[in-house]
Amino acid sequence: MVFEPFRIGSVTVEPLLALLALGGLAVLTLLLLAIALFVHMSRRRREANAQAAELAELKGRLQSFAEISVARQGDIARAVNERLDRMTQRVGTDLNETSRKTHESIAKLNERLAVIDTAQKNLTDLSNNMVSLQEILANKQARGAFGQLRMETIVKDGLPKGAYTFQATLSNGKRPDCLLHMPNTKASVVIDAKFPLEGFEAFRTARRDEEKKEAARRVRVDVTRHVDAMTGRYFIAGETQDTAILFVPSEAIYADLCEHFSDLVQRAHRSRIVICAPNMLMLAVQTMQAILKDVQMREQAHLIQREVTRLMDDMGRFRERVLDLQRHFGQANQDIEKILTSSDKIAQRGRKIETLEFEDSAQQPAIEQASSASPPRLEGSERKRNGGGASLPGLLPGE
Repeated sequence: MVFEPFRIGSVTVEPLLALLALGGLAVLTLLLLAIALFVHMSRRRREANAQAAELAELKGRLQSFAEISVARQGDIARAVNERLDRMTQRVGTDLNETSRKTHESIAKLNERLAVIDTAQKNLTDLSNNMVSLQEILANKQARGAFGQLRMETIVKDGLPKGAYTFQATLSNGKRPDCLLHMPNTKASVVIDAKFPLEGFEAFRTARRDEEKKEAARRVRVDVTRHVDAMTGRYFIAGETQDTAILFVPSEAIYADLCEHFSDLVQRAHRSRIVICAPNMLMLAVQTMQAILKDVQMREQAHLIQREVTRLMDDMGRFRERVLDLQRHFGQANQDIEKILTSSDKIAQRGRKIETLEFEDSAQQPAIEQASSASPPRLEGSERKRNGGGASLPGLLPGE
């Protein structure tokens, strides 16, 4: 087969050369493709190795992380268990404490309920007593007896017997509720417990102004009439004092009287009538008690002075006897010191005799002369202690 040459532009190309060139180009292309494929495979292998290393490193890290996670999880579980144990113990303690406090609160509540029941019972009794008191105050005679009883109780509690007289009869035939006997005089203080209360009850329960005015007028009339009656009945020269006491058995009524009817109080003072509530009467009784004690002290002053003189004489004799006792103790101490000195000398001589340390012959006559000399004479208390003047030979040598 014959290949004819062909032209490409102005260039004539041989078919064989063209085939050779194409074959060489194909071989070169294949070679380049093979080189590129080798390079690509090498790069893929390196990447695969790198990925394998990274996977191995990642696997190691994951394994380390898993171990750390397991350890951390164990620590967390242990810490959670410890926390749960502490919380359980604390919750149990708190529950016990709460239960104890609840029992205490329930016990205190029961005690308070018992106190409330007692208070309710007392309130019930008090309401019954108030109803009884209201019934007493509603009855004029019962109200007078109530005021008389309260006044007598205050006087009896504050004064001794003989300083008062209840329901005594005066020279004019009138009988006051009480007479207080003053010292150093025959005139007594009169106490009247019959205070008019009807007007005050009407004044307290009045709603309208007209009712209040009418009740106030009634109070003024009743109190003025009673004050005038006391002035005419209980002021007797030489038998009663020129001042009398009008006893009001209620502090509230006395407060209303001073607040709304001060003119009545002033008028009673001008009439020498002192209106007293229970507290004021108690103060007056205590003052009179102090006066009675002072009078009794003055009456017994000479007796007290005589007893004090005797007491001073007794104290003088007591002082002389204490001085005598002091002198006796001083003399006894001197005698004891002398006896101790003699006992020391006797002990020294005994030790010398025990150790055979005798004195020289030149000193022996002096010792014998001293031992043969008579002992000093004892006088006074020493003679008495030695049996009536008997001497103690040889006891006090060389003194």
